Amino acid sequence: MSFITLLGAVACLAGVQAQNCLNTVNATGYLNYTTVTGYFLQDGGNDVSMICAADIGIGIEGKEGRQASLAADFSLTQFSHVTKLLLWHGRNSYTRSAKLALFVMHRGLIISVCQTVFSVASGYEPLALYRDWLLVGYATVYTMFPVFSLVLDRDVDEGLARLYPELYRELRLGRALGYGGFGVWVAVSVWQGVVVQGGSEFLVPGYLRGPSGGSTGDMGEASAVAFRRLVMVSYTALILNEVLMVCSEITTWHPIMICSVLGTLGLYFGSFPFLGGYFDLAYLLELGFWWRVAAVTAASWGPVVVGKVIRRRVRPPSARKVRGV
Repeated sequence: MSFITLLGAVACLAGVQAQNCLNTVNATGYLNYTTVTGYFLQDGGNDVSMICAADIGIGIEGKEGRQASLAADFSLTQFSHVTKLLLWHGRNSYTRSAKLALFVMHRGLIISVCQTVFSVASGYEPLALYRDWLLVGYATVYTMFPVFSLVLDRDVDEGLARLYPELYRELRLGRALGYGGFGVWVAVSVWQGVVVQGGSEFLVPGYLRGPSGGSTGDMGEASAVAFRRLVMVSYTALILNEVLMVCSEITTWHPIMICSVLGTLGLYFGSFPFLGGYFDLAYLLELGFWWRVAAVTAASWGPVVVGKVIRRRVRPPSARKVRGV
């Protein structure tokens, strides 16, 4: 029962009625939760109804046939595999899904903030900052692989996850996908979007007014070149910022992660010759482009990483404690 208490769940075996099991556990005071999650482990055909009624049904292939395993959410061949299913695969599934969901939200919000900052700076002219392939590329090949490679990350190995079931119990607090964590990621997205676009506009001036003093919609040739340079600096800093954010969130590097990061950067810079309609390609050969991109990227990504390091030092997560780092 101590193991079940650490998990914050109730496991009912075959032959025990679900309601009686829950009442017994609550009456003995092992669980102090208003909501109890039931993991029902069955191995017989007469237990199918109980499996279907459970929050999570686990079927074990036994001498009575495979009816229970076929009706269950998870099928096991041995009862001893339950520990690995919950403490290792279950915990990894939750933490990876939470991190991926937050990054997808961050990726979409930061580019929206960039467009908002640009619209305000241009006097609310109906102009798109990034258009056509730049929008499609940002949502797919330029950021997709590093972000989705996060599903391979793990903060502890299997041995530690099974040795410390308290790590699994922490998931019930909902911190990974709670309001606090969501608010932090929204604040980070807004900060980085403002810095990326605002910093680019500050360092690449001259696009808002044409030679004749017209608005952005009546750009002269010089102003149009300045605008393409602005987009070039802003978009490059945006891609680099997203890749660096993924790198700063990785705990255990996987070869696929390394390939996805390097491949994405190579794909982006390798596609420059085909982006002449959006960028001023001659600007790529100037030192001014590279130091502006580096300055904007450092200003958007640096404070976030510093804050993360300080928070981990002051209040290290439990996974970091059990790893002894």
